[in-house]
Amino acid sequence: MSMILFACVVRVRDGLPLSASTDFYHTQDFLECRRRLKTLASRLAQYPGRGTAEGLNFIIHFSSSGDVACLAICSRQCPAAMAFCFLETLWWEFTASYDNTCVGLALRPYAFLEFDGIIQKVKWHFNYVNFAQMGSSLEKIQEELEFQPPVLLKLEDTDVANGVMNGHTPMPLGPAPNFRMEPVSAVGILSLILNIMCAALNLIRGIHLTEHSLQVAHEELGNILAFFIPFVACVFQCYLYLFYSPARTMKVVLLLLFICLGNIYLHGLRNLWQILFHIGVAFLSSYQILARQLQEKQSGCGV
Repeated sequence: MSMILFACVVRVRDGLPLSASTDFYHTQDFLECRRRLKTLASRLAQYPGRGTAEGLNFIIHFSSSGDVACLAICSRQCPAAMAFCFLETLWWEFTASYDNTCVGLALRPYAFLEFDGIIQKVKWHFNYVNFAQMGSSLEKIQEELEFQPPVLLKLEDTDVANGVMNGHTPMPLGPAPNFRMEPVSAVGILSLILNIMCAALNLIRGIHLTEHSLQVAHEELGNILAFFIPFVACVFQCYLYLFYSPARTMKVVLLLLFICLGNIYLHGLRNLWQILFHIGVAFLSSYQILARQLQEKQSGCGV
């Protein structure tokens, strides 16, 4: 029985399938694995170069570099080193045939379907060649996997709608068009207005201080940065509240830290109540960002 059952080449930035092997298996488990592979392909930009998604009967291996990624559905008997050696060979064959411009301008799925012949040839070679004939290539991949193991996922996690990919928590791997943010709340609108007000105050004070500093001293330069950095942080807080972004928790914590440190540094140019106001707005905005989650759209069509 073949160990590599299906392979495809996709564009990393949006998961657009560029080419794929045309032989199909029609078992229910395999068709479900194909559906999860499409879902996973749309999120490859959020993962490291190599990864493995394990299911009950099949395993999906993926390898990406630059604008192109290769994915394969393999049986559980297929060694990981062999699968990644196959994917690397497929990547080299594809990038030798098509440059980045062709990949970037592709508008329709399977724009390079003629590459299927090469996929079939490489797949047949890895399915039926003796391991010993692969020689140093297989050993090299095995050493790389031991030094830097691929990220491990579960196929059951690919339909999760919420979570942040931090190496331990699964990311929502459903296609982006099937999800949207929860409606904006009244408190959220208030936090946006206050955040815009704080950003404007920081920008005005920073510009004013810059204009009146004919010879910028070290202390004045620090004060100018202490106005402009919280200004940028406030703008990004507004963006994170309105639009979903991966690793939101880490970004929110960093922005909150910048705002707090900037305002504490400005003690003397701002009184205690002003500092508390800016920090309080930053905490309110941070809470609203983290409280506004993704909401799955109802859809009657399959993937």
